[in-house]
Amino acid sequence: MAGEPMAVDYYIPLIIFLIMGAIVPIAALAAIKIIAPNKRSRQKLSTYEGGLKPIRDAKIQYSVQYYLFAIVFVIFDVEVLFLYPWIYVYANKAMQQFMVFGMNYAVFEMLLFIVVLLVGLIYAIKKEALRWV
Repeated sequence: MAGEPMAVDYYIPLIIFLIMGAIVPIAALAAIKIIAPNKRSRQKLSTYEGGLKPIRDAKIQYSVQYYLFAIVFVIFDVEVLFLYPWIYVYANKAMQQFMVFGMNYAVFEMLLFIVVLLVGLIYAIKKEALRWV
């Protein structure tokens, strides 16, 4: 039909997004390298403690519990980020025609995603990774 976009036209925003996703970080790092002053001195390389002389070594050992808690937080924070594109795809009427196991493909995919994350949460709870020490 005339006036109807081709299937390739749907991928143009994705291609632009991927290209910009590669160019912007590289350009930012290059700009920092060019613009930022790079004069090393003993004072700049010393440990900073609010303008005072350092009283001990800056390398303090933290409990691994802090890192485990942070990793679990990041995992479930990323889950929320994955929900936004899913909502957009689910709202798209073209995606609602695909069926898997008698339900919409987008719903099935998100339920599977949430089940996998719930299994991970149960595992973290059983290993007491979320218990603050």
